[in-house]
Amino acid sequence: MTILFKKLFPAFLLLALIATAGCKKNNYNFDDLPPTVKSFFSIGNTELKMNEPIQFKNESENGESYSWDFGDETKSTESNPTKTYSKAGTYTVKLKVVGAGGTGNYSRDLAIIDPNASTDSDKELYFIEYGTKLIRKISLKPGSPAETVVNMTGKDGHGMAYDSINKKIYYCDFLTANSGKVWRMDADGTNQVELLSGLASPYGIAINLAEGKMYIADGPNVSRANLDGSNYQKTFISVTGGAMRAIGFNRKTNMIYYYEVNDENMHASKSDGTGAGIVIEGAYGYGMFVDEVNNKIYYDDRNKTGLMQANLDGTGIVKLANLTGSRGSSGMTIDYSANKLYWAETNNNLIKRANLDGTEAETFISGVNNPRGMFMK
Repeated sequence: MTILFKKLFPAFLLLALIATAGCKKNNYNFDDLPPTVKSFFSIGNTELKMNEPIQFKNESENGESYSWDFGDETKSTESNPTKTYSKAGTYTVKLKVVGAGGTGNYSRDLAIIDPNASTDSDKELYFIEYGTKLIRKISLKPGSPAETVVNMTGKDGHGMAYDSINKKIYYCDFLTANSGKVWRMDADGTNQVELLSGLASPYGIAINLAEGKMYIADGPNVSRANLDGSNYQKTFISVTGGAMRAIGFNRKTNMIYYYEVNDENMHASKSDGTGAGIVIEGAYGYGMFVDEVNNKIYYDDRNKTGLMQANLDGTGIVKLANLTGSRGSSGMTIDYSANKLYWAETNNNLIKRANLDGTEAETFISGVNNPRGMFMK
């Protein structure tokens, strides 16, 4: 027995040492991890016509392979493909980018026109009519009447955002202080779901589809949650003594922009809340739109009584239109098929539009009772 034990002991000891070594923790250097993959593309064409080639410019970052879906059952794996559509219509173009740092997804609707047919847009403008407690929509085709999407009686709606992939509308409800809510519904107003409650004063909402997050301009905070309302972070970004009134998200740069009206500044941060800082000082307003296609931001500045345009870093500020009254514009969006900017003139009960440089301004619809947040579908 003694001899057998002596023979087995070294093997037992060796196994114990191997097991111990296998449990040793590895130390990771997170700075050595691959950079995050970002997906984005732009288009070289100024007009999108059937039977004419469209050049796609891939502006993604850190990708190794690309997968394009052009919305007409054709696909490509080229980096910068050229595509020709044989039929007029609206097509959702999707770009999936895969790299060492993960996967990025981006989509954009393209309106392809028949140059020999009517070029009226088939886009629809959604807006909140605060005075009548309605969310409404109107076709951009001349002469189209406004239609009610949903009745918001018992709610005070202000900001909206649209998920074009899943066809969902998100909107804020600030009826009662510290009892604000965020709602989600289908584009036709059905299947309404309360996602968040007990918010301080939610005025604006933006969504980050790639990361499955929503951002809410809520009192002194930018709050964050998953798109289904879970994992709510009340103080994701805070400004002491602040009052957030509008928010936007740039899918191309992964930057959040948010409007704080007590100190009267526009701020920006990365999508994870880091790198926060002031982008435009002395700006006071309740509306903004981040134009990730043309690298611009449009915003309401009531100190300058104007609808303003600036570069995304806050430089190159230009006044595009005068906004009279104390409430300025609480909603704006862009129709990229026609390169037209739409904005609400809240005090004047108007929705107006113009070219992206502010020229050829005109009234699109009048008699709208206190129009606010809007988006284009």
